Amino acid sequence: MPALLRRHGLRPNKRLGQNFLVDDNHLARIVETAGVGAQDEVLEVGAGLGSLTIHLANAAKRVVAVELDDKMLGPLRETVAQHPNVEIVHANILELELAKYFSTSSFLVVANIPYYLTSNLIRHLLETEPRPSKLALTVQVEVAERACAQPPDMSLLSLSVQVYGSPRIAHRIPAGAFYPPPKVDSAVLLIDLFEKAKFPADKLKVFFRLTKTSFAQKRKTLANSLASLPEWTKEQTIARLQAAGIDARRRPQTLSLDEWGKIVESASAL
Repeated sequence: MPALLRRHGLRPNKRLGQNFLVDDNHLARIVETAGVGAQDEVLEVGAGLGSLTIHLANAAKRVVAVELDDKMLGPLRETVAQHPNVEIVHANILELELAKYFSTSSFLVVANIPYYLTSNLIRHLLETEPRPSKLALTVQVEVAERACAQPPDMSLLSLSVQVYGSPRIAHRIPAGAFYPPPKVDSAVLLIDLFEKAKFPADKLKVFFRLTKTSFAQKRKTLANSLASLPEWTKEQTIARLQAAGIDARRRPQTLSLDEWGKIVESASAL
């Protein structure tokens, strides 16, 4: 990969978080972990120089490789030139209408996500239509652990992921498997998506408003953080928490997804 970059007069872009996975063993394992088969369609986010794209193309029926950096398009096209089942799309994934490329929710997503984009991209992929059936995301180890967390260590990320699917850490990837090596190790976060989110659309809006408000002040008790909502007084907040069977003195990271569901139900007047 360094030689390919030099041939095109390029360097990894730090601003875009470009750390390219170059270890073939880990690349092959990602494809295996994602369960990519001969009839599958795959969305690859951040195709870069195409090292993972080739592995995906060899295993899948079709690969839509999305790349934001226009300087990477030349090397990427060179890498996948012998793979007609790869469609390269120059776009910002957060602005891309996936319905133009996938007609059903049976496609898979494979991505090596830069740190600065992680939470926004995961949320985008989980909420898009059509939704994928599975995500295999290479992220920093810390991010993968946060996504899989359980009480008392929940976060807005873990709730945002687990309301849509079941996450697990498939395997870890050392920093030395990348070029240039990042400062921390990575992990493959596998998320099997539910057919439907845990809550219907109207309740999801309430869920995200409550959790965002609470985690914005996560050192405060639920009684104090949720009382910052314009519609809720302190007394109303405590009453709604009591109706949900939740101790108002608890902090947001200690609540399970099911307990948040009970609060959402009690907040129907929100």
